Amino acid sequence: MTLLDLWLSRSIPMCLLLQSLVLMALCFPSASMCPKGCICQRDLHLHGLNVTCSQSRLKEIPPSLPVDTVLLRLDHNQIGTVPDQAFHGLRLRELNLSYNAVDTLGEGAFSGLEATLQVLDLSHNRITNVHKDAFARLKARVIVDDNPWHCDCALQQAIGGMAHNHEAATRVLCRSSELLDQDGRPFMAVDTDLCNLAKRTTDYAMLVTMFGWFAMVISYVVYYVRQNQEDARRHLEYLKSLPSKPKKPDEADDISTVV
Repeated sequence: MTLLDLWLSRSIPMCLLLQSLVLMALCFPSASMCPKGCICQRDLHLHGLNVTCSQSRLKEIPPSLPVDTVLLRLDHNQIGTVPDQAFHGLRLRELNLSYNAVDTLGEGAFSGLEATLQVLDLSHNRITNVHKDAFARLKARVIVDDNPWHCDCALQQAIGGMAHNHEAATRVLCRSSELLDQDGRPFMAVDTDLCNLAKRTTDYAMLVTMFGWFAMVISYVVYYVRQNQEDARRHLEYLKSLPSKPKKPDEADDISTVV
C-alpha cells in the first residue's frame, strides 16, 4: 500500500465524520441558542426552527428566541401577558399560546408578524379585553374560543379587523357585555353597534353631568340672592330700631321765631 492509499483511507472516514457533524449542527441547534425548557429542531421544509416549549411551567414568553424560529409552541404554561413587540424580529408562521393565563392583549402584542403568521391559537386563556388594533393587519387564522370575553366596542373593532373574522367571531361567547341581555350569547348574535352604544352612553353621561353642574350653579345663585335680601332686610330693621336723635332747645326757638 502506498502512502497515497494510506492517506486516502484515513481521509475518507474523517470527511464522513465532518459531514455528519455539519448535518447535526444544522438539524439540532446548540443548547445556547434554544431557550431554557424548550426543544429546538430544524425544520428543513420550512427553512427554520420548530421551537416547542409546551408544559414547561413558563410564566412569561422566553426573551431570547432564535431569530429563525418559524413554529413556536408555548401552550399549557402559565404565561399571563403578551408584551408589545414580544415577537419583533421573528418570522413566525405558527404561534400556539393556548392553555395559558393571558387576560388582555395590547395594541402591539403581535406586531411584526403581519406578513408571515398563518395560525394564531389563543384558545383556553383568560382573555376578557383586547385593544381594538390587537389583530390589525394579521392575515393569520386566529383561534380565540374558550375565553371569558367582555363584548364591547374594542372587541367588536378587533374582530372586525381580522382577515378571517367570521370564524373567530362565531366562537366568541360573551361572558359579559355592554348589553345585559347578551351575556352568554355568541358574539355574532350581538347585532348592535357597541361603539355607537358606548358613544351614546358617554354623551348621556356628559349631559347628565352638565345638567347637574348647571343645577348647582342655579341653586347657588338663588341662595346668594336670597341671603343678600335677608341681610338687607335685617339691616333695615336694625336702622329702624335705632332711637331718633332729640332736638336741642336752641333749635326749637329758632324754628318758632322763623314761624
